[in-house]
Amino acid sequence: MTATTYSISLIGFGGVNRALAELIVTRNDVWQRELGFRLMIVGVSDLTLGSIIAPGGIDPRVLTRSRFEPGGFAALSGRSADPRSLIVARDAPADIVVEATFTDAQTGEPAISHCRAAVAAGRHVVTTNKGPVALAARALTEQANRLGLRFECEGSVMSGTPVLRLAREALAGSQITGFKGVLNGTSNFILGRMEAGLNFAAALHEAQAAGYAEADPTADVEGHDVRLKVVILANELLGADLLPAQVECSGITAISPDHLAEAAAQGRRWKLIGSAMRQADGQVTAQVQAECLPLSHPLAGISGAVNAVTFTTDLLGDVTISGPGAGRVETAYAILSDIIALHRDGVAAKCCEAAE
Repeated sequence: MTATTYSISLIGFGGVNRALAELIVTRNDVWQRELGFRLMIVGVSDLTLGSIIAPGGIDPRVLTRSRFEPGGFAALSGRSADPRSLIVARDAPADIVVEATFTDAQTGEPAISHCRAAVAAGRHVVTTNKGPVALAARALTEQANRLGLRFECEGSVMSGTPVLRLAREALAGSQITGFKGVLNGTSNFILGRMEAGLNFAAALHEAQAAGYAEADPTADVEGHDVRLKVVILANELLGADLLPAQVECSGITAISPDHLAEAAAQGRRWKLIGSAMRQADGQVTAQVQAECLPLSHPLAGISGAVNAVTFTTDLLGDVTISGPGAGRVETAYAILSDIIALHRDGVAAKCCEAAE
């Protein structure tokens, strides 16, 4: 089977893009045999390590197995100790730019600028960043479409669980009118440990020790992370035009073990829920708040770092999708799923041919 080789640039080389590079090392031959394409890395940028542009390709084994010091990419051919992310996104001869940098959730930067530069240079863009998708997905999609390109963002909501693609494709023809979701594994883990008898502080400490929670857990426990995901789901699947500031948001810090015990006695369970609904006038309203669900609700049994969304549809009623909501390999798989979609739709090949 003749395989297409897609050249890719990795903007950011933290856990997710590093995991993608590791998958390229171990799975490229399988992808060639089963999917009909291979991936070749031609550019990498990282805030700490520096940047590389290598039109002939970069050995992913060097990237993943070397213990680089800060600025360490400067030791490689075609390299610099400076991250040069915009330059790599624009100038590295890639068919696809994979954007996975640390980004300000309030502004979507620097990821929005990286995505704009890549599209303007004729590259498809795949991103796992919530910020640019929540704040600028429509503009980036329109910019890409005008140039015959694609802006893909499957990994921005539920990591490797393809909730956007499943909803668009598997539920096509059955209109989605709203959704409720458990969309943050950290808060869900904390509530589960509190249900087992821990107070909030002890449950948070466990979550941090397990790697679920950051040193500053505000975005998780106050619902800010869920709010971005709600905006993405509402805009992508309900046709809304929401910004995060338009979504009412509260977290789980006010819930005590007593609240959880009382709910359990009533056959109910507390969950941090992100939801949106299309109203009779066509407007979409959304919110994030802790809700006390009956145990019969499909989201009540979602535990640990698992995420789930229940979609309300006009023909099928409620349909629930659940799966991993975090993880470096899982999120790298979301990138792969977007690349597979580009390949199967034929657009990545056209871009590759045009570049040649």
